[in-house]
Amino acid sequence: MAGKAFIGVDAGTGSVRAGIFDAAGTLLGAGRHAIALWREAGGTAEQSSDDIWQAAIAAVHDAMREAGVKPGDIGGIGFDATCSLVALDAAGRPASVSMSDDPARNVIVWMDHRALDQTARINATGHEVLRYVGGKISPEMETPKLLWLKENKPAHFARTAHFFDLADYLTWRASGSLARSSCTLACKWTYLAHERRWADDFFHAIGLGELTANGHARIGTDIVEPGAALGQGLSAAAAGDFGLAPGTPVAASLIDAHAGAIGTIGAPGVNGAAEPAENRLALIMGTSTCAMAVSREPRFVPGVWGPYYNALIPGLWLAEGGQSAAGAAIDHYLRLHPAFTALQQEAGDRLFEVMEADITHPAGLSAAAFLARDVHVLPDINGNRSPGADPHARGLWLGMNAETGRASLHNLYVALLCGLAYGVADIIDALEAQGFVLPAITVSGGASRSALVRQILADATGRRVLLPQTSEPVLLGAAMLGAVAGGACASLPEAMQAMGRTVAEVRPAGGQIAAFHARKRAVHRLMQATERQSRALMAG
Repeated sequence: MAGKAFIGVDAGTGSVRAGIFDAAGTLLGAGRHAIALWREAGGTAEQSSDDIWQAAIAAVHDAMREAGVKPGDIGGIGFDATCSLVALDAAGRPASVSMSDDPARNVIVWMDHRALDQTARINATGHEVLRYVGGKISPEMETPKLLWLKENKPAHFARTAHFFDLADYLTWRASGSLARSSCTLACKWTYLAHERRWADDFFHAIGLGELTANGHARIGTDIVEPGAALGQGLSAAAAGDFGLAPGTPVAASLIDAHAGAIGTIGAPGVNGAAEPAENRLALIMGTSTCAMAVSREPRFVPGVWGPYYNALIPGLWLAEGGQSAAGAAIDHYLRLHPAFTALQQEAGDRLFEVMEADITHPAGLSAAAFLARDVHVLPDINGNRSPGADPHARGLWLGMNAETGRASLHNLYVALLCGLAYGVADIIDALEAQGFVLPAITVSGGASRSALVRQILADATGRRVLLPQTSEPVLLGAAMLGAVAGGACASLPEAMQAMGRTVAEVRPAGGQIAAFHARKRAVHRLMQATERQSRALMAG
């Protein structure tokens, strides 16, 4: 082929995907392979790093076949992954993190909430480092999980030689380099990237002082920016696994949502014009939702993670909000409705396409929101990640009646989309209260391909919503890392401009639509207050 191609590998919650892109960001081929997930009581969610690696191998092989490219055509490979914790022994073998003692179960998944008690105790210290995680650390971050492991499986903790974020595990497995990404460590491990240091007194204060030994060898001594070339590229073993050339450049990693942000936030607009990344909110929609904004100076936003330096775009600070349940909340609530099972059997993989075709209002997409006039949903079934920073928050469904037909299911679905959009509006309000100016939202993830989702998001937030041309922005973001590591692009901002495209823009309807959403959002706030008050009453 003319020019080089670049591979992006994305390790998600349910599968590993690989995509191959040319230098203009065109997807040439893709592959996907499922991975195992163990779920147990107490919020436990575990995976196997070996299983994830084998899935990555299968996905890359499938993508190479579909793209029709040769090993010599690949100019670089980038990895992203969920912010899950991987444990390895001194020989690089899996070390169990499970009460089952199964060594295969050596990954604590991002959504695992076993460490709620440890999270509360860490937050009670009020340590200065917590300012850089929005004031409160989350059980989805790595430090509470590490403390849980030490307290509940002390022998396992003691003999674990390496703790990795999953994305950094993948780059180590690919290149042999123990270097960690400033993205993973700043966002999930309390590394102070702006000072290029770990806060050792923090680790000692919370009972994890042993992690400071030997230059922090167990958690990261060499920290580099996303996109930096690692080691000598693909090791001979990894190259053999993937069917690629040894020495193929391997890039320092990103967290999966952050790869989606890289794939969208800097893309030229629909008219080809550039728009500053600082004026866009990157919204990555999946099982959960991540919302990211960047700035040239640190901005402390209560309930929003960060500010993190060099965690997304070099030289900029990142503020990261999100919703702990988005696609997961839609799936959970819809399954409670009597009409769901029959529709799912009828529609199969086209479930949402069929439902949205029925929902679309003759007066236009914006008017579809009127279906949710009397139904209101608070989607916080897994807590409120931001700006509430409340893992104990729960969801509500207001307006439930005895109707069992499909029309009632449609009403519930639209109410869910509205509820999630109001959660995004809450995040935007919190960011703009601290100086961000965000007139546009760039969207990625499966739900972003829905015209109804984009219109309700625009109308509920009052912002323009931009859709990237690629259907795989997370994979594209990872491939951009490979392009930088391979020297095809001098920097991530250059790769974002060269390989990103915006294909559509949705504007808010305003008028009576805006007034309608303002009323529904007022109900949303009432539900949030009621949920908090009900917990307080029962706790007393």
